[in-house]
Amino acid sequence: MGRTLPPFRPALECEIETWKEFRRGLRPEDKRHFDSIMESARKHADAGSLAARPLISEVIFFSCLLEQQKQIRKQLEIITQLQEKVEHND
Repeated sequence: MGRTLPPFRPALECEIETWKEFRRGLRPEDKRHFDSIMESARKHADAGSLAARPLISEVIFFSCLLEQQKQIRKQLEIITQLQEKVEHND
């Protein structure tokens, strides 16, 4: 039985390419964030290929959410550590 979806990595790069004009319209500082989002999608391409989602943009957005969640968790851990230090210094 053949695959009904194209290989994921080339399909991902094709999807990213379709966002080229959107990226071009962004401010320079926003382009960096946009590129980071697309890099998140590339970082999770192995998981994306297993998801077999027909809409590659869903994988891109979910990869971005995953990376944001990791950053939120990291920041919360730092805040907790700082709060503990402050409480111990009182």
